[in-house]
Amino acid sequence: MNPLPSDSSVSIAGRSAGLVAEAVDVVVTLPTFKRPEQVLETLASLKAQETSRRFAVIVMENEAEARAGAGAALPLFERGDVPGMVIIAHQRGNCSAYNAGWQTAILHFPNFRHLLVIDDDEIAEPQWLERMCKAAETLGADIVGGPQVPVFADPAHARWAEHPVFAPPYRETGRVSALYSSGNLLVGRNVLAAMGPPFLDLKFNFMGGGDSDFLSRSAQRGFVLGWCAEAKVFETVPARRVEADWIRARSLRNGVISTLVEKKKRAGTPMARTKVFLKSLALLAASPLRGVIKLARTGSLAAAAYPVHVALGRVLAEFGYANEQYRQPEKN
Repeated sequence: MNPLPSDSSVSIAGRSAGLVAEAVDVVVTLPTFKRPEQVLETLASLKAQETSRRFAVIVMENEAEARAGAGAALPLFERGDVPGMVIIAHQRGNCSAYNAGWQTAILHFPNFRHLLVIDDDEIAEPQWLERMCKAAETLGADIVGGPQVPVFADPAHARWAEHPVFAPPYRETGRVSALYSSGNLLVGRNVLAAMGPPFLDLKFNFMGGGDSDFLSRSAQRGFVLGWCAEAKVFETVPARRVEADWIRARSLRNGVISTLVEKKKRAGTPMARTKVFLKSLALLAASPLRGVIKLARTGSLAAAAYPVHVALGRVLAEFGYANEQYRQPEKN
């Protein structure tokens, strides 16, 4: 078994006894930050997976001081309730945690075929792992996304489920042209080997969007993307996330990410920056009409404002605006 590099910002907190790394076919990576109760619920849903595939879980603790998530998870691994390992990603940030987990998978599990991603505020259906893997194999897809079904802390907020911030990008299983989120994701080992570490660009560490950028670059490299509508995870949505300022901030952030990802995609092509800026201006000019159409379709003012805020975020990105929502996780 290959050790982690001696100068790495990653350390192993513990692993399940008797783990046969060479026999693992699927690795599930689970980042966690200050959510010890929720990470236990996520792990319970992984333990309940209905599959014959040999899988292991890597928990990436990204709070390197108190390590509440690691402390909660470790006994499950030490008892052998969950196969896998718990690591500490000492460098703060969303992308740092993912990079640590994905690199650990490459180093410690030499024969895995699929790597899955689930967040510590999500619960997987019992057939989740099997359905994601089966979709990859059936569709001939190198990367597969799935729906993150919102579960609102206040049931009265259920009407927000169709807001663009929470709604899935696709409704049916099949090959797709783009994916945007790692919250419910399968990535083939072949993709990780080709893209190489660091997989996610650290400039997105506290803004989010490192996953969207990775997926965009992977598609540019020719990897096939797919969507599995049946492989659901259920995401806890606190009341904070339906407040107007959070929705607005997330919408603006999505616009910023869109600009940054597109700039990287067009890098090296003639007049790349100008083309991105002109596209942003065109989207901003069209956004009121798009908002009116969305209002007529949904009856929601909040949904109608979304294309306006996204377009505004795209333009603001040209002037250095970056909404790093993950800098203050207690407000996220």
